[in-house]
Amino acid sequence: MNIIRPRLNDFFDLPFRQEDVDFIIPYIDEDIPFYIDPFLLWKSPSQQDNSLHLNLINSFNFLGHQYLKRDNDCIDILINCSECNEIGLGTSKLKTGKRIGQKTANEILNLYKDIPQITKSGFLHFEEIQLFVDNIAEDRISDITANFIKSFLIDYTIDQCEKVNIPIEKIEIDYFDIKTNKFIIENVFLPINPKTKTPILFVPKRWIRQKTFINYESYFKEYYSPLILKEGEKPERVKILNFNRYNYDLVQTYIKIRERKQADCKNDPLFKQIPILSAKRKLDTIIKLPTGKTNNADKEYEYSLCPLLASMLYPHLDFAQEQSRTDSGVSIRDLIFYNNCSEGFLKEIYTTYQCKQMVFELKNVKELNNDHVDQVNRYLKDTFGKFAIIFTRNEPPRKVVKNIIDLWSGQRKCILVLTDADLKLMCQVYESKNRTPIEVIKKKFIEFNRLLPS
Repeated sequence: MNIIRPRLNDFFDLPFRQEDVDFIIPYIDEDIPFYIDPFLLWKSPSQQDNSLHLNLINSFNFLGHQYLKRDNDCIDILINCSECNEIGLGTSKLKTGKRIGQKTANEILNLYKDIPQITKSGFLHFEEIQLFVDNIAEDRISDITANFIKSFLIDYTIDQCEKVNIPIEKIEIDYFDIKTNKFIIENVFLPINPKTKTPILFVPKRWIRQKTFINYESYFKEYYSPLILKEGEKPERVKILNFNRYNYDLVQTYIKIRERKQADCKNDPLFKQIPILSAKRKLDTIIKLPTGKTNNADKEYEYSLCPLLASMLYPHLDFAQEQSRTDSGVSIRDLIFYNNCSEGFLKEIYTTYQCKQMVFELKNVKELNNDHVDQVNRYLKDTFGKFAIIFTRNEPPRKVVKNIIDLWSGQRKCILVLTDADLKLMCQVYESKNRTPIEVIKKKFIEFNRLLPS
């Protein structure tokens, strides 16, 4: 059975939710577009995080001071630190990235030679190298951070694997040793990517953001543009970076401003539910839509329903992705969720219908017909288990219900049909917080079972 965007726990049949664990659950085939922000370690109330940040800054400044002593090994160390495939963060589709070149490494280390304040005191927040060196952004900051604290991440990963029973194997990995200030290789027990056979390291959710708190865009928008950019002057990036090198005191003023705003620096959630007001607006849009394709009503139905369902069903079902496909010339919109078995009936679906992932079909039609059901049925043969949900506008006619029951009798497949009325009920409980929207699906599952022949 194929899994859409498989995660590590899906591969090992460990149905825990992202909500349940302290770390980011990595994907098998691709990176997650988040990054470690060292500023979160610096501002953390945890002494452990503060200590890791101090080790990170000391290690980075050590390379700079060695560079001033003409120790060329520091260049190779920095290049090696610039990519950390084991953490699976970033935008790579192949789980591998490229390291910086020697030219960029030299540009970074030359900051210790070119800027007197850095020569004397080093960095307190090394993320500010984004303000001096081109082609350095949150991805490099994140990878450098991970490499300098990799020893901790190894221990953290082993501990988390023991907590949630993720299999580990003995594998070789390199990490930066703060005692010798060199990379060393060691055999440790870690989870392994089943496809690439490379080690995986977990990252605490509390450390991640989609953009570092200190970054070029923030500096330009909040500080450089209103205070320094002259009227009529073109904001050329390279020109601004050179300006910063010769006006380091101004950059330090920006850094102090960011430090004073540290309360605004919070980790970004991996998934953010839409507010209740937005949910009610999307429901209202759906209810008022005509059926069919008039004025792109089918597209608007999908556009409104996708984020609505993803938000209402979280955290019981983690959203995997939406995708469109064509079956006999008919465009069909799918929503895919990970079945985390967080409810008793979800466990039953998991075991009875081999449903590792739950697929939702969105059909903006006046009346569901057997062709729609047969399309779903054919789809279940190829990719998913034997369970699916169809969201449509109105209750299905008797002949469609009979076809669905016959599919269960002949092939043991379960297809639930939910309507606008069910969607309204889901939104009501989403707003009230007294119950959960997943219970509406559970209700439909119970009703389906009552219809089955004994």
